[in-house]
Amino acid sequence: MTDTPMTSTPMEQQSAETPLLMVRNLAIELPVESQNAFLNPDAKPVELVKGIQFEIQAGKILALVGESGSGKSLTALAILRLLPNALKITRGSVRLSGNSLFDRTEADMNQVRGRQAAMVFQEPQSALNPVQTLEQQIGEVLKLHRRPGKQEIRDRVVELLQEVGIPDPEQRLSWYPHQLSGGQKQRVVIAIALACEPDLLIADEPTTALDVTIQKQILELLNQLRKTRNLGVLLITHDMGVVAEMADDVAVMRHGEILEYRPKADFFERPEHEYSLRLINSLPDQSFRQGKHLAGPLLKVEGVKVWFPQRKGILQRVVGHTKAVDGVSFRIGRGETLALVGESGSGKSTVGRAVLGLEPLQEGQILFDGERIDNLRPSQFRPWRKRIQVIFQDPFSSMNPRKRIRDILAEGMVSLGLVANAREPEQKLIELLERVGMEAEHLDRFPHEFSGGQRQRIAIARAIAVEPDLIVCDEPTSALDVSIRGQVLELLLELQREMGLSYLFITHDLSIIPHLAHQVAVMQRGCLVEQGITEQLMTAPQHEYTQQLLAAAPGKAILRKV
Repeated sequence: MTDTPMTSTPMEQQSAETPLLMVRNLAIELPVESQNAFLNPDAKPVELVKGIQFEIQAGKILALVGESGSGKSLTALAILRLLPNALKITRGSVRLSGNSLFDRTEADMNQVRGRQAAMVFQEPQSALNPVQTLEQQIGEVLKLHRRPGKQEIRDRVVELLQEVGIPDPEQRLSWYPHQLSGGQKQRVVIAIALACEPDLLIADEPTTALDVTIQKQILELLNQLRKTRNLGVLLITHDMGVVAEMADDVAVMRHGEILEYRPKADFFERPEHEYSLRLINSLPDQSFRQGKHLAGPLLKVEGVKVWFPQRKGILQRVVGHTKAVDGVSFRIGRGETLALVGESGSGKSTVGRAVLGLEPLQEGQILFDGERIDNLRPSQFRPWRKRIQVIFQDPFSSMNPRKRIRDILAEGMVSLGLVANAREPEQKLIELLERVGMEAEHLDRFPHEFSGGQRQRIAIARAIAVEPDLIVCDEPTSALDVSIRGQVLELLLELQREMGLSYLFITHDLSIIPHLAHQVAVMQRGCLVEQGITEQLMTAPQHEYTQQLLAAAPGKAILRKV
């Protein structure tokens, strides 16, 4: 095996008909004028995508896989000519249905985008307008390209919401994005992309942050649409299970080059490149951790209910309650990990927020180290912040973009009175970064200067800075590619062994649970439907919903260590 990019592709194996999408010798560059000449006066152009080529037939799915920073999303943006002004396409061509996209005017491209080709972005929250209703946002595409009547738009929007699995679509036409769960937001983004029945769909990590059952539904929906509409799909992903489940062909990308481009079956049976083999072998360890049986649990959650009032009318009277968490009980011992799993909207994150003292309880109680903490005022809860910390799903949005890493790490220590200022614990800050696999020189950088995996390491360093006993991990690896996800999980396990940490690990990724968790608790619609030792629950699930979750995990039959 070598690091030389493959020159052979499955293009010769395609049929003689004209491909729906044809990319030839595409190169993308960061020119000198877009770089900071003051910091680097000897700067040279940086080639980010290096002459790649592939094609997609109508009704087929090409999976473009690789780690963060490999150039996958840049390729997708270049196809639709959505690259930022700082980047430049230096050579190559893109043809859709035989027509060149690089020769078209911007006005022509506005007709192509949405009608002939559409894109589903990874982060639905940033793709949706927070001040427009679902009807307005989906209807906007129809107005632009088809100009139907008002009632026709409304009927089509309801039809699209039904097609992507949004419950009670007529009632939710007037909803705003903040009223939807993460999975529901992604469904709405897909509905917008499909509104004008395009020929090509570019899906950039469309299921990364979704739980397994919704992920399965979205993948089944895409599969159904590509068959019924003869839709060509460029599927950008780092999830090898999704690749195994969905793709017809696979292109592996690294450092702006396509290293391997082959039919799916050949790729998984006989990966030819060392990097491809590494991607397949980066799947989580499936050996089970043994559950601990400790007499004195660190955290006890007993009969917890978190209800949100439903208000109506001018006076906003309470007419009912949304039972986000409805009678949940579990225990976590010292040095133990409990994985809390379930669909989006099942109440997992609300339980985590209740443990952190961020949501008031309707009923029940939460005890930490034998003392009740759910009935404390914010000022009384403050001392417990040192012992209970949190790692969020999106590390970038949880950090102040104007602060340097030094101040972000020291913020908790300063606010809890452990040190006087950010400069005082200099050596400890260096040790924190080194402990999570980073370097002292990173202290004076800003969050935007790091990759997603590095930012999550910084978030972990911030959480352990005050030496807590319990960390609530809210989907901390869901947006990371497979190799970085493995590194972060191993880091968490190492810190648990060294510091005796306990984790409440909220996740929808069932593949990471065996090696990570001692216990598993399964939530559905605010209630715990099953809990127990990890090995017992995952090998012999009793509840129908748990069985559905395990059955929904993608690519089980194909993915294996090569």
